[in-house]
Amino acid sequence: MTRPNDKRKILEHYDMVSPYYKSLWGDHIHHGYWVRGDETKEQAQQQLIEHLAALARIQPGSNLLDIGCGFGGTSLYLARTRGVHATGITISPVQIKMANDAAEKEGLDAHFELMDADELHFDETFDVLWSVESISHYHDRRRFFERATSYLAPGGAFVLTDWFKKPGLSERDTEKYVRPIEKSMFVELATMDTYQQYLEASGCRIVHRDVLNEQCARTWNVALNIIKEKAFWELALRHGADFIAFLRGFQAMRDGFSSGAFVYGLFVAEKLPQSPAPAPTPL
Repeated sequence: MTRPNDKRKILEHYDMVSPYYKSLWGDHIHHGYWVRGDETKEQAQQQLIEHLAALARIQPGSNLLDIGCGFGGTSLYLARTRGVHATGITISPVQIKMANDAAEKEGLDAHFELMDADELHFDETFDVLWSVESISHYHDRRRFFERATSYLAPGGAFVLTDWFKKPGLSERDTEKYVRPIEKSMFVELATMDTYQQYLEASGCRIVHRDVLNEQCARTWNVALNIIKEKAFWELALRHGADFIAFLRGFQAMRDGFSSGAFVYGLFVAEKLPQSPAPAPTPL
């Protein structure tokens, strides 16, 4: 049975829609973080980046790995505003080209590589691991955290946000609020406690954990307005049922926020000094 986070579908989706995302959604394809409530979506998206960067105490010159970088918006922003050396990875060739073209155009210290986050491989370590709304796409998250933290320098920060489900949901609420999100958005939702266990088992200490539903739920009001654009529905008609289901999933996201069944969660973890290397997970 095909999993909702089937890699082929994820790759095809992002190769197809990334140029449309950039033209209609902007430089960033993640949630916004509203503080006052009257910010534009662009301001709110930058505020999310700034909030995470402050919590992670990112310094100029930090070597940062952006895991699931999309078309590079966050890496480029942090290179531009925080002076980091940014490396981004994604499985989408279209996104890689978009990101590297943008970095070259601005002359920023950022480069982007085609790489599966389930199969990370580097010859260096990083001061910061950054992952925003990406890990719920991955198939073996325990193994992902083991491999990712092996490339994090001792004392380095792993900062992430992701999509989660509320613990203890009834089967009825799971079917009503969680499954529609998973099927339409190509994800599998875990609880925040699961990620915390994986981080701690991989030699990290949790220094910050938060739920950002209140600040981020407005994203889907904005998104539902954006997909009224004729271009999105013309694209849907050309590309079939999966993309139509994806657009309908925007309402499922708003319903998930409203019900409390969906959780937009944040972690910042620190790699403990001299933490033992995790045992490799059998392939």
